[in-house]
Parts: sequence; C-alpha cells; structure tokens
Amino acid sequence: MTGIELITAERYDQVANHGFDSDHDANHDIGVLKKAALIALGEPYTNAVMDCDWNDFEEHIKKQSEVKRLTVAGALIAAEIDRIQDEQL
Repeated sequence: MTGIELITAERYDQVANHGFDSDHDANHDIGVLKKAALIALGEPYTNAVMDCDWNDFEEHIKKQSEVKRLTVAGALIAAEIDRIQDEQL
C-alpha cells in the first residue's frame, strides 16, 4: 500500500474499531491530537501538556516500526484537521 493508503486505513481503524470518531475527538483540547502525532514520531511530551493520560499510547507506539509510527502520526494529524474543521462549523 502507498503511504496515503496506509494513513487512510489507520484512520478508518481508529474510527471503526476504537471509536475515535469526531464526537470522541471533540473532547480533546485543541492541539492534543497533533501532540499525540508527535509522540508517535518519537517526540517526548509530558502528560502535563495533554488533556488525558497518553502513557499507554506512548509505550505501545514506541515498539512499532517506523512506517507504523508515521502512519499513526498521519492519521492523528488528519483527525486533528477534522476536529478543527468540525469546530468551525
């Protein structure tokens, strides 16, 4: 699969299998999904700057391949874009 296909499939999985849809994402503060994407890329963030506990996510994602980490980061960025656009409606 191409990069965009992997990101699309990951975002679909986030919504369909984990319930991380736009209603769920609206509960996060602005920028949190972007910060989660940075965590997926290996950038450290403390829970003090997040609106919920991301320790499990951080522990899980750091064990994944580079392609998987990039895929998840891309899907989280797409979710953040959707959250911002939904808020502007």
